[in-house]
Amino acid sequence: MKKERFLRSLSFFYFPIARASAAIYFPRSEAGARLWTEQQAARVPDGDNMRLAIETLDGELVGTISSHHCDPRNGNFQYGVAIFRDYHRRGYASEAVTIFLRYFFQELRYEKVTAHVFAFNETSQRLHEHLGFQLEGTPRNMIYTNGQHYDEYIYGLLKSEFVR
Repeated sequence: MKKERFLRSLSFFYFPIARASAAIYFPRSEAGARLWTEQQAARVPDGDNMRLAIETLDGELVGTISSHHCDPRNGNFQYGVAIFRDYHRRGYASEAVTIFLRYFFQELRYEKVTAHVFAFNETSQRLHEHLGFQLEGTPRNMIYTNGQHYDEYIYGLLKSEFVR
């Protein structure tokens, strides 16, 4: 049942959240979304790179959080979080990120996390600043979407800053 709800939610969620992601792909059919979801669920773990569902305490899917470019030797990784529009500004992203970072910093012994945020995504900028991330760089004109180029902001957070 949860899988079915996730698949239905994904088809409605896909396009609006894609606008804030690295690329917008041609819209998928429900069958295409189902196939992609099943392939993602069947993937073998790749080190510390992972994608997790974010759910309410009642089991309702509200978004996803993922880690990528994990480098345990040097102790750094990147992550991304996406919350369905109907659940924005309810604390889900903040809580999920905090739990996720606690796991990476305290259990996996990572030292630094970075998040790449596009200039048009002011909500994500505020989230990262609220969580203590520091703006570390601004590559210019990195994303083309909706007929315009936008800068990308790179936010970083050290383990010592997170613990405070």
